[in-house]
Amino acid sequence: MALTLEAKKQIVSEVAEVAATAHSAIAADYSGITVDDMTSLRAKARADSVYLRVVKNNLAKLALADTDFSCMSDGLTGPMILAFSQEDPGAAARVIKDFVKEQDKFEVKMIAIGGELLEASQLETLSKMPTRDQAIAILMGTMIAPVEKLARTMNEVPGKLVRCIAAVRDQKEASA
Repeated sequence: MALTLEAKKQIVSEVAEVAATAHSAIAADYSGITVDDMTSLRAKARADSVYLRVVKNNLAKLALADTDFSCMSDGLTGPMILAFSQEDPGAAARVIKDFVKEQDKFEVKMIAIGGELLEASQLETLSKMPTRDQAIAILMGTMIAPVEKLARTMNEVPGKLVRCIAAVRDQKEASA
């Protein structure tokens, strides 16, 4: 069934809206993937806040034209599925990486982050990026480390004095 002009406009505006707020995007060739496998991929993507959509290449080019992902337009050929990370840059990469392990026919063609086109081989690197919560925890740990070290150092001075006095006391008790 052919899409009407209104349906095409709706698809373009939906994808453009998602792309405008997304952190990263991945385009992959889904040739040879069964419907059941695609359904499981979509379910996993929904659970991880990843927008996943099969879009005609011409419509995808229109949708990505005024976004950070316009660099992907030239590579949109053949059957492509687009995955956009909504919450953290590595979410789509983690979902796609897990799916690629299960399906050898599924092939990542392009990765874009921050308006920059990356090689498909960098999927592993992008998937290892920390989530927002993990990044905040790492930052807080880094910020609190000097304060903790200062507190331990400051606490060591009276502790050393007490140990020294106790050693002198023990020495006098032993000699008496």
